[in-house]
Amino acid sequence: MAAGVYTAYKKDNTEYYRVSLTCKNKHISLGSFDDYTLAGEVYKEADSILRNEAACGYQHFINPSDYTTSYGSCSSPLSFEKFVILVNLRDNGIYIKTPVYLCEKYFLYFLSPKTVLKFDIEDLFYYSSHKIMSRGGYFFVNDFGMQTSILNRFGIRNHSVKGKDYIFRNGDEHDFRYSNVAVINKYNGVEQITKNGRIQYKTRIHINGNYIIGTYNTENEAAIAYNRAVDILAEKLPCFRSYPQNYVEGLSHIEYASIYNTIKISKKFRKYIEELSAVSK
Repeated sequence: MAAGVYTAYKKDNTEYYRVSLTCKNKHISLGSFDDYTLAGEVYKEADSILRNEAACGYQHFINPSDYTTSYGSCSSPLSFEKFVILVNLRDNGIYIKTPVYLCEKYFLYFLSPKTVLKFDIEDLFYYSSHKIMSRGGYFFVNDFGMQTSILNRFGIRNHSVKGKDYIFRNGDEHDFRYSNVAVINKYNGVEQITKNGRIQYKTRIHINGNYIIGTYNTENEAAIAYNRAVDILAEKLPCFRSYPQNYVEGLSHIEYASIYNTIKISKKFRKYIEELSAVSK
């Protein structure tokens, strides 16, 4: 039996081969294979990476400056994910079970040789235990059994619009460092606008079309106005669909209540709700 290759059996007694190796006291699984020769080649490839030896006529490397890798330079039997894990272990001395490559003050997460995400080092603990997946440019993880967008870690809501509710400052949509992701509209129903050269915040709510609740000087006021509009809807139309409320950070209960009780709500909106309420009775 080749080094690192172990025989195992499926439920129907079909024989297959598990491949693994040990490095720095870490037992690393390299996968399962039906073909014995392929299993042996996988082990040899992984061992050559950790020994920093040339295999298939090339050196195994990841270049952080332009995200290039040597993977694909030949027909490597090793999966790309394992390739990244092993190169990072060799170069940085740290085993991480997700395809992460450590750099100074940040790290790269390789979804494929051509799709590379960049994160601040403070996110390493999270992404070393959460595998990122992609579907149509949407990046997500499975968190407590739910598909969760990686944008949620920035406070960006699921239905936020890129370019309107958030932007990537340097134009790189794969750069998820906190300095590069700017959240413009973080609250439900609130949109930042410029009026007469001043930044203001317009609050809308979608009922049977968008209804303007008001325009406010601060984002907190706009978010609280939305909450009050939701409460008005719930009071007047209890059987109407529910709306998520905004959680406004940095305000005491007294400060929140003061704004909530004095904030102005559009008369047109109030009138429309009264009309809907009358019709529903």
